[in-house]
Amino acid sequence: MALDEIKSTAALIYDEFIQNADSRTENWFLMPSPVPQTIIIVAYIYFVTSLGPRIMENRKALDLKRVLIVYNFSVVALSLYMCYEFVMSGWGTGYSFQCDVLDYSESPQAMRMAATCWLYYFSKFIELLDTIFFVLRKKNSQVTFLHVFHHSIMPFTWWFGVRFSPGGMGTFHALLNCVVHVIMYTYYGLTAMGPKYQKYLWWKKHLTSVQLIQFVMVTSHISQYFFLKDCPYQFPIFIYIIFLYGVIFLLLFLNFWYHAYTKGKRLPKVLQAQTWAHHTNGVMNGNANHDKDE
Repeated sequence: MALDEIKSTAALIYDEFIQNADSRTENWFLMPSPVPQTIIIVAYIYFVTSLGPRIMENRKALDLKRVLIVYNFSVVALSLYMCYEFVMSGWGTGYSFQCDVLDYSESPQAMRMAATCWLYYFSKFIELLDTIFFVLRKKNSQVTFLHVFHHSIMPFTWWFGVRFSPGGMGTFHALLNCVVHVIMYTYYGLTAMGPKYQKYLWWKKHLTSVQLIQFVMVTSHISQYFFLKDCPYQFPIFIYIIFLYGVIFLLLFLNFWYHAYTKGKRLPKVLQAQTWAHHTNGVMNGNANHDKDE
């Protein structure tokens, strides 16, 4: 009886909660309920942390060079497209970069932004392949807590973003993330193509700065909300989540920066490289060991 009461109460709370959702996105793929995505994410966590390593334990690492080349450059193309759509649906066509509220109308511009937010959300499931490829290539040391946490929390939280607030100032970090992914996955793709392309990777040393700039910009932009006198953004909870997420990763990244460039610079080059790989993995977009595809 108690269990039935708990279920009934939970159902009532959910029904009341979902009443505030955006009706435009309610029937889109994966949008009717958070349950399907939760199942996918739980299955992902189980595979990359338990099942996958056990399956590969007595097997040779898979040679995925061609797959990685196609995958990485496909992510680059998708990220470029999403950059364009975010710009054309708001960030380059009317948003002020300050208090940009949601447009819940069914105008072409508003629907374009909502569709772009859904595509960004769906791309986070595609990026789960990052970790799966690590497991299949027996790169288990790169499957860190931060890496798995980042890849799990992004699609989970973005379900609520698309379901409740697909647009407005809360999408700036998504645009920036797409820009960074164009740069990072281009690097990964070139790295996967082999040693003869190393000469084109002279800009590797700037990847750290690109990531740091991303976190600073996200945190700075979203923190405006706390200082604006009148900003009627419809779902402030998302502002707090983005701010918290940005601050956490900024601090983690600064910690990496300190260890890699302050302490690490005194180490032999081999140990510096190990320090770099250890700290960047899981912090920079959750997967940015710069040599992941070599």
